[in-house]
Parts: sequence; structure tokens; C-alpha cells
Amino acid sequence: MSDSNKRWVNATAVPSLLAIAIAGAASPAFSQDETSQDKTIEEVVTIGTRVEGRTATDSAAPVDIVSGDEFVNQGDGDVSNLLRNVVPSYNVNTQPISDAATIVRPANLRGLAPDHTLVLVNGKRRHRAAVISFLGGGISDGSQGPDISVIPAIALKKVEVLRDGAAAQYGSDAIAGVMNFQLKDADEGGSAEVKYASTAAGDGDQSQVAANIGLPLTDSGFANISLEFRQQDPTSRSVQRDDAAGLIAAGNTAVADPAQIWGQPEVNDDTKLFINSALELSSVAELYAFGNYASRTVDGGFYFRNPETRAAVYADGDGNPLIADLDPSNGLDNCAGFTHADALDSAECFSFQEIFPGGFTPRFGGDVEDYSAVFGVRGEMPGGIGYDVSASTGHNQVDFFIYNTVNATLGPDTPTKFNPGTYIQNETNFNIDLTKTSELAGKPLYLAGGFEWRQEEFEAQMGDRASWEVGPLVEQGFSIGSNGFPGFGPQVAGTFDRDNIALYTDLELEVTEKLRLGAALRWEDFSDFGSTSNFKLSGHYTVNDMLAFRSTVSTGFRAPTPGQSNITNVSTVFTDGELINRGTIPPTNPIAELKGGEQLQPEESESFTLGTIVNAGGWEVTLDYFQIAVSDRITQSADQSLSDAERAQLVADGISGADSLVSFRFYTNDFDTETQGVDLVATYPLADSTDLSFAMNWTDTEVTEYNPATMDDLRIRQLEDSLPHTRANATLKHYGDNWRSLLRVNYYGSYWEAHLDDGTLPIDGGAEWTLDVEGAYNISESLSLIAGAQNLLDNYPDENPWAGIAGAEYPVTSPMGFNGALYYLRANYTF
Repeated sequence: MSDSNKRWVNATAVPSLLAIAIAGAASPAFSQDETSQDKTIEEVVTIGTRVEGRTATDSAAPVDIVSGDEFVNQGDGDVSNLLRNVVPSYNVNTQPISDAATIVRPANLRGLAPDHTLVLVNGKRRHRAAVISFLGGGISDGSQGPDISVIPAIALKKVEVLRDGAAAQYGSDAIAGVMNFQLKDADEGGSAEVKYASTAAGDGDQSQVAANIGLPLTDSGFANISLEFRQQDPTSRSVQRDDAAGLIAAGNTAVADPAQIWGQPEVNDDTKLFINSALELSSVAELYAFGNYASRTVDGGFYFRNPETRAAVYADGDGNPLIADLDPSNGLDNCAGFTHADALDSAECFSFQEIFPGGFTPRFGGDVEDYSAVFGVRGEMPGGIGYDVSASTGHNQVDFFIYNTVNATLGPDTPTKFNPGTYIQNETNFNIDLTKTSELAGKPLYLAGGFEWRQEEFEAQMGDRASWEVGPLVEQGFSIGSNGFPGFGPQVAGTFDRDNIALYTDLELEVTEKLRLGAALRWEDFSDFGSTSNFKLSGHYTVNDMLAFRSTVSTGFRAPTPGQSNITNVSTVFTDGELINRGTIPPTNPIAELKGGEQLQPEESESFTLGTIVNAGGWEVTLDYFQIAVSDRITQSADQSLSDAERAQLVADGISGADSLVSFRFYTNDFDTETQGVDLVATYPLADSTDLSFAMNWTDTEVTEYNPATMDDLRIRQLEDSLPHTRANATLKHYGDNWRSLLRVNYYGSYWEAHLDDGTLPIDGGAEWTLDVEGAYNISESLSLIAGAQNLLDNYPDENPWAGIAGAEYPVTSPMGFNGALYYLRANYTF
């Protein structure tokens, strides 16, 4: 990238009050000269300020900056997992048997929900995923965040994680913080990589091929292209369920062993393409464009359907065998009192044991497609006014599929594979950002202002007819729709949208050489619920070369998504030790309104940070305290019971599977929380070729107010204790002339799990340590071979005391995962 391009990237980035700077060690290349150069680049501010050269000493709020090498130099291929390994305040887990959350996994920053974190690429808002996490372990229930797994690690120059509320600067969602993924911008050279990884248990194989190339775009621009292709095999950390073992012992040889799989899903044809480009139009203007295309297929599992007891398929409401009379014209008495064995010998009577004699375990997944495009021009007008005008569009689509299951009302005519429907999320943005450097009483004053228009659209498309059809056996008590994930019928499908406009202004004043103050104000107006205004104040005071203090105070908000306001879904869940169907309906549905449902309003937050920065004796240390109070949080309500009349009304409304619903939920502004915590980041050069870094996060969330009618004790405990309160890692890196090595120790604090989201199955998960290692050797100036291990010692979480109920050997929400060690080999070629 040319020097002028670098200047424009820095001088005209989307402005804010925060100086985003390094808060951890950069990841050096092989030679020590290259190491020093990389560290210098990492310390230079690229987003969030109009002032060149901001460093960690100047930042008004805590930020983690992770170099692209930190992502590439790991064994896993999912960017969410890679980010978790290096940023302690970021949590994501495997999500087996979690409906759509298995396809796009929810992630949590600073203990808040996934959609409390705003994601940017090159400083521009990233669209959210179409998936809504109906099963999110309590803390992520009902969230709809972006899908960052579509970003290839090889495309990243660095990632900046702002750990501070920033809605006054960036708008909705920036309550927990902001993550900015900055793409590579080189106009020459590149790299190619081949990676293979497998667990110590011999499953979960991952293979990956990736390449990046920088090309000149005439004499004054660049085009940087990244491509990745990845495959991931499933894992199984399962034991046989007690009920399945009992069936086998009783002579049912058709039952699978294990009957139900707990593990990471299978991911096929995971393809990711990113292009980043810019072209100088003149000495004072630049045109830029970037975008992506990604697709993958995710295939996971569901719960086992017992061939003796599964209600509305194999058994009636009283637990008796459910036998269908295929010729009801002559009365339904001909099959009365029949056992499943009797039905097998009758032409008129039918049992689903004829199709699945050993029961069945549905397989569920989705085909994901994601693409985006951003175009803009930035430069400087006469009078020194900087401008950045951009437009963007984003699309995320999930086509669901489910197989190895039935629509029970269709009897023997049922298919066993269904396409239940499609979720689509579309977003369009238009931004104008202006900057101006001035003076106030002879002191530097940095001004900014801007306008934003954004439109969000969520669409639910119909599934194939068999996935939602009401078949002839409905009157005999059989369940409607594809069992496990009923399809979206014509009355459920629809398109829901909203738009909003925003105006913002901010300023930053160098009061003295030691004191800098900032302020920001943002007003937004939404078509569905009205307007909101938010502010932010920040300050930074340098005591001397060794000590500085910083603090911010801000308000924020998160707008409900069109999907959350209008979605309908049926999921199969465990409650009180039984497998039941639970629905999610819009809060404005008349039945939801009877239970307190109403039009969703935005969440509101108040945030405060106070930190210190110490540079002494080679140590660079940042210590920051934060407090975030969020009111009117949007989440799924507690389970609401249904009367027969209400259930019948939902069936009349076209909600497939409503006939067998035991309970339902709806989205609601339900409760308030207070989250507080401490982040500690320290780096120290042990020698010219050895670096030590340490990062620690402590976070505690308390539910301070709630509505007992829609919030229960289980949800409260999940919100407060399902994530570890303490996470930490320490990393030691050493560099030789032709080799390098890395050693990382990870600590995961204790946590609490309601196994299967059932409060009667509690698990107190203990703290755990894992060890990561990596070594690399330069065969030549261009070719490197790398070997490594994540969780080298093959450590597992505490065993699940309730394993026999559903077959999960370990707690499924374990923050360290439950796959054990992952060993990997890589070959990297640079040119």
C-alpha cells in the first residue's frame, strides 16, 4: 500500500472519541527487525480518531489489538474460536444441539449478549446474521448478532476490540463494545497456507487451504484478495443414554449406540472470499471498495426420540402406544388398545416403529450464504474538511434442512427429509462522515459530525409443504410438521423491515499537554419505535512518562431487530426431565399479549470506565475497571403455559407444531442488569528475542430488576453464572534466526450450567487450565513448516453427573470446549 493510501486510511477513518491503540503484544515475524517494524505498525491508530500516532498511552478507553498473525498462528479455523483464545473478555462455545445457534454460534463480550457488541469491517458496520439463537444457554437466548466466522483469518491485518460502550459514536448494538476487523491492504506479495488438524481422540479433522495476494491497481491503488476453503468433521463426546441402553437390554437391536451425539457439528464446503481495494483519484481524494462472499453447510444433531415414549409420535398424552387407524371411515375402534407389535401385523393400523423401530434422532443444519459490498470515497475538501461518503449492503441467508425425522400427521406417507424454510437478513447503509482540525484558545480541537441512514429487513420464507402440512392423522393426536423443527407455513412466512436515520457530532480537545477531553452526542430515529439520544464523555490525563489515567462515561442503546419483533419458531427442549415442544411467537400476537407481550422498545445502557496505564522497567500495563447497567433488556420470556383453547388458536394462526406445544415464549423488554469487571493487560520483553504477555478479565453480572411473570430463577442464574467470572492467559514467545516458538497458558474460571437448559439438572463446573504450544521453522526465505497443539495435555472439563439422561459426557457449555486436544500441522509459503 502506498504512503498516501496509508495517510488516507488514518486521516479520514470514521471518527470517534476513542484512541484505539495496542493493549497486548504484537505477533512478530521471524527476524527481529521485522518484529520491531510490526510492533510499530500495531501501535499506530487506524480507526476511532482523527489524530495520527495515538498509542496505548494516549487511549481514552481499553482496547485489545490482535495482529493477523495471532489468528493465523493457531490450530482452529473458525475466527470466533481464534478470537476467544487471545481475548479473555470474549467467550464462545461449541453449541451442540442448539437449533439454529449451532449454525451461527453466539459469542459474548464482557458477559453481555452477542447483539450487544457492534462488529465493523474496515470501520464500517457489518450486517447481522439471519439466525436467531432461540437456544442460547440463557445469556444468548433470542440474540441476533453478526456471523464473524465468514471472515478468513488470512485476510486480517489486525482486529481491534474496544472494551467500552460506544453507541454515541457508532449507534445501536455498541453496548458491550466494538470489534473492528481490519483487512490487509498490501499492493504486492502474498502468502499461501495448507493446514491439517485433528483431535487427540482421532475425530474432528479439519483441513484448510488459504491464500492471500496483494496486487497493484494502476500506479496508485491496490487490490488485496483473500480466499479460504475449509472442511470440518464432527466430534462425539457421548455416552449411551440410560433409556436407549434399557431399550437395547430389552431386545431392541435397532437402537443406535450412542443414540444421541454430542459434539461439534460437521462443516462442509466452507468457502470464504474477501476483497479489499482502494484507488487514489487525486492528491486529495481516494476511492475504496471491499466486500465478501461466503458459503458453508453445517450439519448437527438433535435429541433422541424414544420409540416407546415420544409423545405425539409413538405415545399418546398418557404414555400409551399411539397407533394410527389408516381407515377412520369405519370408526377408530379397530386399532384401540393395539401395541406397536400388533400394528406391525395389521394393514389398517400403523405405528411409526414400522419406519424407525429403534426410535430416531433428527439431524438438523443449514446452508449458509453471506455476502456484502462497501463502496466509498474519502478525501479532503478546501478548508481542511475531511470527508468519507460510503454506501454498503449486506446479505445473510440460512436455508434450513432436517432429516431422519417425520411429519407424524402424514403417517406412512411422511418423508424423512424436509426443508423447513429460510431466514434472510438484508441490510443497507449510507454514511457521510466529516472531520475538521481547528483550535480553541490556541489548543488543538478535533471536530467531527456525520449522518447515517440504515435499513434492516428480515424475511422468513416458507418451507416445503410436508414440513408444515396438517396431515390426516392430526385428529388422532399425531404432531404436525417436521418433528424437531417444524416448517414455516404461509401464515408464518413474511418480510419485516424498518429504517432509521442518525446524526452525530463529537469533539476532542487537547486542554494541556497532559489533559485531553472528549465528548460525543448521537441522535437516532427508528421507524418502528421512535427516537433515542445518547452521549459520551471521555478524559485522559498523563501524570508523567510512567503513569497515566483514563475514564469514560456514556449512555447507549440497542434497538430490537425486525426478526426479534416478528419471528415465530418451534423448538424441542428439555424441561423437568422431559422432551417437549416450546414455541416462540411475536410479542404482539394476541396470545402473547394476554401474558404481557407488547411492542418491543430499545434497551438502554449507562457505562463507566476508569483505568490506569503504567510504563515502568520495561513493563507496559493497563488496568481498567468497567461498569455497564442495562435496562429493559430484550430477551425471550420465561416459559408460558398454554390452555387447549390457546393452543388451538395458534394452530389456526398457521404455526406448525403448535398442536403439541407445552409452552411458549415471546420477546420482551423484561429485566435490568448491572455488569462490572476488571481487565488487566501486561507485556514485558524478557530479552531481545523473547516476549511475555499476560491478559486477564474478571466480569460479574447481576440481575437487578425483573418481572416475575416473565422471568424465572433459572434464567437469572444462567445470566449471572453461566460464563466464567475469570478468564486469563499468559503467552511466551521466542524468536530465532530461522525459527520461532510460542507457549500459552489459558485459565478458565468456574461456571454453572443448567444441563439441557433444565434447572433440575445443575452442574457446578470447576476451573480449568490448558496449554497451547506452537513451533515454526523456516526451510527457506519463503517456506515455513509449523506444528502445534491447542490444549496440548488433552484436558477435559469435569464429567457431567447427568450424562445418562441425554448422553452428554461433559458439560456442553464448558468455556474451554469439550473436544480435548487439537494437534495441527501447517505449511506456509510467502511471496
